[in-house]
Amino acid sequence: MDWINLIIGFFIANVLGYGGGPASIPLVYREVVPHYHWLGDKEFSNMLALGNALPGPIATKIAAYVGYDVSGWFGLAVALAATVVPSAIALILLLRLLNKFRQSPVVKGMTLLVQPVIAIMMVVLTWQMGETSIASIGIWQSLGIALVAFWAMQIRKIHPALVVVVAFIYGGVVLSQFIA
Repeated sequence: MDWINLIIGFFIANVLGYGGGPASIPLVYREVVPHYHWLGDKEFSNMLALGNALPGPIATKIAAYVGYDVSGWFGLAVALAATVVPSAIALILLLRLLNKFRQSPVVKGMTLLVQPVIAIMMVVLTWQMGETSIASIGIWQSLGIALVAFWAMQIRKIHPALVVVVAFIYGGVVLSQFIA
């Protein structure tokens, strides 16, 4: 029965996740953590950090990890299919429709008005992840890591993947000494 919930959970999260993988992360979080309780907050944060360090789309990596964790290889396949197939079908259909009405002000308005909603969803997810981080490693470590990451990506223009790798190393070498 878990595989049916995997289909429903990942289908809903990815069909409603307008804007790509990052926009669907808060929706996947709602399905995986509070709704089905497949992972806890800390597990989701760790899985998301690991997924962001690996190449490829984040939505498929999350689906693969959670699907495998819930129902093994079959769960992995089901969660991936629920993530990829609806998007692929929608992409084909919507591209045909979008090409037909490309200059329509309605289409332009719809895409512009969805962006603030996605931004708020990302802020809410960041807040939730920040609470988990502060509870795990403390406010000063969390703020320090956030400030260094901001500096590295915005000021020094270092690629986010490198920042994530350095954070993994820091967490593994330094923070692992202080966290039980």
